[in-house]
Amino acid sequence: MVYRNKRAKLFNLDCKPWEQNMFLTYESMCFVQYDEKCNKCPFPTSNVLEILSSGSAAAVCLLLGRQSEDVAEEDLGELSVSELLERANSNLMRSQDEPILTEGDIAVDSEAERNADPCTSRGCIWGKYTDGKVYIPYYITNHFSSREKAIITRGLESFSSFSCIRFRPSRSSDRDWLSIESQNGCYSYVGRTGGKQVVSLARSGCLYHGTVQHELLHALGFNHEQTRSDRDNHIRVLLQNVQSGMEHNFRKIATLNQGTPYDYNSVMQYYRYAFSKNNQPTMVPIPNSNVNIGNAKEMSRNDIARLNTLYKCCECPPEHIKNITHRHTHTDCFTLCYYAQF
Repeated sequence: MVYRNKRAKLFNLDCKPWEQNMFLTYESMCFVQYDEKCNKCPFPTSNVLEILSSGSAAAVCLLLGRQSEDVAEEDLGELSVSELLERANSNLMRSQDEPILTEGDIAVDSEAERNADPCTSRGCIWGKYTDGKVYIPYYITNHFSSREKAIITRGLESFSSFSCIRFRPSRSSDRDWLSIESQNGCYSYVGRTGGKQVVSLARSGCLYHGTVQHELLHALGFNHEQTRSDRDNHIRVLLQNVQSGMEHNFRKIATLNQGTPYDYNSVMQYYRYAFSKNNQPTMVPIPNSNVNIGNAKEMSRNDIARLNTLYKCCECPPEHIKNITHRHTHTDCFTLCYYAQF
C-alpha cells in the first residue's frame, strides 16, 4: 500500500490541531492536513479522534489501513487530470450497451452525435430556482466503498464553494438526475440530457478530485478547452502525431467561451501529448511553445468564471445586493454575492 501524503503535512499548526473547529481531510486511508487550507474529514469517528489527539499519526494510518476494505490510492506523482483520464480510458473494450466516447471521455449515443455539439443542438443547461441556486440531483451507486464515495462527494461539494451550483441527493420525484456509477472508464455526457444521466467514475483510475470535477463540468455543459472556437489562436494541433482514428478528438466546436480567455491551465485542457502515436506533442501552445499546457489538477479561476457566467450565478437577488457595503473592495461578482450571503 502506498499512502499519498503529497501536498500535505501532518499536524499542520496553521489548522490549530484538535480544536473543535478544525477540519481534517482524509486521503489514502491516512489523516493528513493540507498546507493550503483545511478540509472536512468525511467520517471522523470518535475512536479515530482519540488516537489523533494522542499525536500518533502512524497509529491512525495503521488503524485505518487494517480496518478498511478499500484499495489504497496509487501514488501518481505529478500526473494531471488529462493524463489520469487518458490512462484510465486507454485500451478499453466497450460493450454494445455503453455509449460511444469522443474526445476521450465525452459520451454520445450515436456516431451522428460524434460530429455535432449536443449542447448547442438541444437545451442542455440545468435550471435555476427562485432562490438563485441551481440544484442538480445525483445518486451514487453502491458499487463504491465509503472512502470512494467520500472522494466523489468532496468533488460534488466543491462547486458550492465558488458557484451557485448545488448538487443534492436525488429524490423519487426527480425527473432528471446524475447517476454516478463505476462503469468502463471515466466519462460523461455534455449538459443536461434528461432522465437518468450516467457519469462514469470507474473505481480503477477515475477517483481523483480533479477527475470528478472534470466529468461534472461536462455534465454541466462544458466541452474541452482544446475544442474552443478560438483555439487556433492559442494552440497548434499536430495531426501528424495523432493516433490513427483519433483525429476527431481535435475538432473545433462553436463554443461561447463566456467572455474568458483561452486557458492553458483549465481542468478541461488536455496535455500536449494527448492521443500521441509517437511520443511527440499533438498540441503546442502558440506563440510560445514552452508554455505549460494541460497540467491542471483541479478547476482554474477561468473554469470557475465560466461556470458562474453560464449559470448566471452573479445575478444576486436584490435583497442580497443591499447587504453589500460601499467599503467592499471585491470586484469579482460572485465574491460580492458570496459576501452578501448569496
